[in-house]
Amino acid sequence: MKTALITGVTGQDGSYLADLLLEKEYSIVGLHRRSSTNNFQRIQHLLDHPNFKLEEFDLTDPYGCNRIIGQYHPDEFYNLGAQSHVQTSFKQPTTTFEINAVGVINILESIRNLSPSTRFYQASTSEMFGRNYVTKNGEKYQDEDTTMLPQSPYGVAKLASHHMVQIYRSGYNMFACSGILFNHESPRRGENFVTRKITKYIGQLIKGKTKEKLQLGNLDAHRDWGHAKDYVKAMWLMLQQSEPQDYVIATGQTHSVEEFLDLAFKSVNLEAKNHVNINSNLFRPAEVDYLKGDPTKAKKQLGWSNQTSFTALIEDMIQSDINNA
Repeated sequence: MKTALITGVTGQDGSYLADLLLEKEYSIVGLHRRSSTNNFQRIQHLLDHPNFKLEEFDLTDPYGCNRIIGQYHPDEFYNLGAQSHVQTSFKQPTTTFEINAVGVINILESIRNLSPSTRFYQASTSEMFGRNYVTKNGEKYQDEDTTMLPQSPYGVAKLASHHMVQIYRSGYNMFACSGILFNHESPRRGENFVTRKITKYIGQLIKGKTKEKLQLGNLDAHRDWGHAKDYVKAMWLMLQQSEPQDYVIATGQTHSVEEFLDLAFKSVNLEAKNHVNINSNLFRPAEVDYLKGDPTKAKKQLGWSNQTSFTALIEDMIQSDINNA
């Protein structure tokens, strides 16, 4: 039985990845940062599983990284823990860098020194591309070779850790790779992300729980949205390859926030314009205007492809939030 460690196990991606690996009969240690309030909602169904256990852990503590790697010597380590909200990174840039960049170095050093056979996955992000893209045959997109130009402290920190993974891979011959994941959502998405903010509001509106208007920022930004449940399969596939490489994971389609908003409201026979206010305070200081990933490499080498359509993703999130409301 393989052993896998997952940071950020209480989050959207971590919980779906834990589900997947348990189906594949892994022994899983879920690593979570201590909190004074219970944040185990997404993994509540796993807490009594015989092959699943929780350990308190902090990426920014080098001793803690050494302890956990030295204790378990895992076959696979998935680093999904992060300060993952872009807007928050402008307000907390130092904390974001400590967790998202320095924390990755702490793990890589522990693996290098204590468990060099461990295969390491790093959660990179399309936010590293920032405003940059390439154009081919009139189509704008980002792939593994696109120059990265991040537009937020979050993107900068993630790019630093992305480069560190490449350095440890080439310099120390470690099996370390990064998944450059474009936006991926689900009913388990955090409520401070715009997609979940929209679907939760609709759930409350349908159930008569709110009469206030939904406050949103920039509706013109374009994103490549997939379902998190599909994307965690790509993470696992990356660590099953004979050689470690970095991969763009995306649907190959892009939609504006306004498209997401309109489709979400129309799916419950409502008009978004009657329920939404644009709030300038919610605009980012520097915006990423356009993201559209090219997943050709992942399709060819991993045999991976996105399975959930844009409309099916929205419907899944809305139905969940209506039920929860």
